[in-house]
Amino acid sequence: MKTPLSTLFGSVAAGAALIALTACGGDAGANNTDASTGETVSIQHAQGTTDNVPVNPETVFTFDLGVLDTLEAIGVEADGVPEATYPESLAKYSEEKYTKIGSMKEPDFEAISAGTPDLIIVSGRTAGSYEELSKIAPTIDLSVDAADPLDSFRHQAEALGRIFDAEESVAGQLEGIDAQIADVKAQSADAGNALILMTSGGEVTAYGAGSRFGLVHDVLGVPTAADVKSEGSHGEAVSFEFVKETNPDLMFVIDRDAAVGTTAGGASDAVLDNELVDSTNAAKNDKIVSLDATSWYLVGYGLNNLPRMIGAVAGAL
Repeated sequence: MKTPLSTLFGSVAAGAALIALTACGGDAGANNTDASTGETVSIQHAQGTTDNVPVNPETVFTFDLGVLDTLEAIGVEADGVPEATYPESLAKYSEEKYTKIGSMKEPDFEAISAGTPDLIIVSGRTAGSYEELSKIAPTIDLSVDAADPLDSFRHQAEALGRIFDAEESVAGQLEGIDAQIADVKAQSADAGNALILMTSGGEVTAYGAGSRFGLVHDVLGVPTAADVKSEGSHGEAVSFEFVKETNPDLMFVIDRDAAVGTTAGGASDAVLDNELVDSTNAAKNDKIVSLDATSWYLVGYGLNNLPRMIGAVAGAL
């Protein structure tokens, strides 16, 4: 049974979340001398432990939009962000006053170094640059593990709460998410099975339990319509015949082209407009649900965004 979001980690996660306040005189990195409190904290994350994370760092760079969403939820404004297609809730970060630190996959090391950050936050798309970025400033990898999304999201949110003196705020918001999840799970078992599809360039991939979109199944308890093999973040390429044979009761659709700005949206409707898809229970019962592409594909787990994602699933049940 999962530990409620509002509680601290169990014994394993507690060790991962252990922090130790240290004096400023320790090795806090070359670029964090302006951190407002002078204290540092040790954070264990996806790639090890960073011992010199400043408390209330003044200049924060993040490549992860879920982290950015959580920072907004606790009243913290990032200084450096990637070039990206931002949802309305984060649209201000498109403005020039925020340092652009590369793309969501490729850091601009020169711009990052020139910006002298006190803290750099990476995740899955930029995890491979962790070591190089660590040479510039204290860096932490707050990737959400698709195999255990809630626990790793809890770790992420609580770590940010400690770093920015917002532990009570984080705990309260996690309690609200707990309650929302419980409400949806009470409905999901009797709602029928579901298939998650993503369209991109006219192609279709499917996602199941344990995938990047496994929130639907793993967290909210909606039964899977098929045993989908999801390797990494790419899902399993499927045909329209597969969709027909699977015959899901619900179909959740993500338009990747809209998320990355290739189209203005609606491309998935055209891709799935065929007799094979129309023959499914989901189509017949008007249960093909278009999920907000930016919210699901680019932002994902964040204290503000996760309740919106859960609400989208709840609305379809």
